[in-house]
Amino acid sequence: PDHIHLLVDCKPQFFISDMIKIMKGNLARQMFLVHPELKQKLWDGHLWNPSYCAVTVSDRSREQVLAYIEGQKEKEKRKN
Repeated sequence: PDHIHLLVDCKPQFFISDMIKIMKGNLARQMFLVHPELKQKLWDGHLWNPSYCAVTVSDRSREQVLAYIEGQKEKEKRKN
């Protein structure tokens, strides 16, 4: 896949941009430790594009968002 969906619950005092940077950095570090060959195959050795999309979700729509994310997982499985 060329993107991932996450549903994250965080306190309002955290900057979304900082959280995204930390998540992307930690995941990239782990991926490169397990698969060092990836660094040569990627754009300038970077796992992630710097862009992201973030939206807020109300308690009422949370279940709908979770269902959408689960549906995307199934869609990706069928594609492969």
